[in-house]
Amino acid sequence: MTESFLQRMGRRPGLLALLLQLLALCAVLLLHRGLLLAGWAVPLVVLVGLQAAMSALLSWRCGQASWWWLIHLLFVPGLWLAAHWQVAPGWLLAALLLVLLLNWNSLGERVPLYLTGRRTERKLQGLLADLPPTLRLVDLGCGLAGTLCRLAERYPQGQFVGVETAPLVFVLAWLRCLGRANCRVYYRSLWDERLGDYDVAYCFLSPAPMPRLWQKVQAEMRPGSCLISNTFAIPDVPAQRVIELHDWRRSRLLLWQR
Repeated sequence: MTESFLQRMGRRPGLLALLLQLLALCAVLLLHRGLLLAGWAVPLVVLVGLQAAMSALLSWRCGQASWWWLIHLLFVPGLWLAAHWQVAPGWLLAALLLVLLLNWNSLGERVPLYLTGRRTERKLQGLLADLPPTLRLVDLGCGLAGTLCRLAERYPQGQFVGVETAPLVFVLAWLRCLGRANCRVYYRSLWDERLGDYDVAYCFLSPAPMPRLWQKVQAEMRPGSCLISNTFAIPDVPAQRVIELHDWRRSRLLLWQR
């Protein structure tokens, strides 16, 4: 029963994060109450730190991605500091909206905003050099489209398409691609993009969508095309080629040929 519940909640990481925050808060309040009855007065800053550490620990135990741990560690301490410094509520709301608009996909798809590193990008450019200059590439979750634009500049005869559904990220990426004849960004889910139209599908997602993405690749991509994933593997499907980037994020490029 518990495992099934956690699996269901895992598909709603934002809701799970809120639940873990509340559980940690209740535990700290109960501990504070017990210590008061025993004659121990604990400073508020210590209680805030305990709540943050406990919620991050619960997040880890529930299998959430590491960036969720950081959110748990900073959330309540951030609220406490804002109250201590008397930050206007409007600024807090604006900050929350900004984070949501930039990381919208992390709530439903469990895909945060990842940006391709320059070393990885250079290696990707080298891989594309082996393909015809008229290649067609789709970036599944293109983020701010920096990599997409630079690839389009490097291969002017090719066609480069990005899809993105985080609202603010899409707007910034779309503006970045204006005036580029061979580069376009669409407000579209990667699940709605027809992969059969492309020679290369590139992605930098998270472990969560990779099994479903492989099913889509098998169903849609034509023979001779390839999937290139930044860092994240497909469970039980060994990549035909793995290129280690040796950067601080331990990035690698994984390739599957159709």
